[in-house]
Amino acid sequence: MAKHKVFISYHHANDQAYKEALLKANEQYDIFIDASVDTGDISDNLDDEAIRQKIRDEYLKDSTVTIVLVGLQTKYRKHVDWEIYSSMYNGKVNKQSGILVINLPSTGCTHFTAAHGENEKKKVYPTTKSWTSITIRSEYEKRYPYMPDRIIDNLLNKDAKISVTNWSNIEDDVSKLEFLIDVTFDDRFNCEYDLSRPMRRKNA
Repeated sequence: MAKHKVFISYHHANDQAYKEALLKANEQYDIFIDASVDTGDISDNLDDEAIRQKIRDEYLKDSTVTIVLVGLQTKYRKHVDWEIYSSMYNGKVNKQSGILVINLPSTGCTHFTAAHGENEKKKVYPTTKSWTSITIRSEYEKRYPYMPDRIIDNLLNKDAKISVTNWSNIEDDVSKLEFLIDVTFDDRFNCEYDLSRPMRRKNA
């Protein structure tokens, strides 16, 4: 598989160790090109369009896949929301990215979502024989109580292809992570993201 440029979005104060673990695995197995840059110095006094353009064109640049690491407080961080929004935005200079969500152990999540077809189900979840389609928000919120709202918007959107996996699924098998990055990259232009939610203006 060709390597792809990956931007990692996460709550720096709580979940830095997991980003470092991803980068350590990448150093060992050469899975992706790390394109992560800290966006924490962007002023929230800018309007939404200025924030979006700055993140998409200056920070995400030519990254093609965004990995969102979800911990207990991730959904309340404005910079994470800005990074997700900007990843979904199909700009004139830098086009939209594919998005992969990894629930961290702190969330206790055991559910997962395979958005990229039968090959993903067989490769990443070979022992899962029964799959359920979710169509209501409350069920997603029950399964993923720590998920950013913008991600849930798009899990409900049949035209967006966002997979959700758990850290335990990829920590002992980097080939699964490599596969998920690759299919997320391949499907990035097949996504019609829901960007209707206003950008978060403050941390909760």
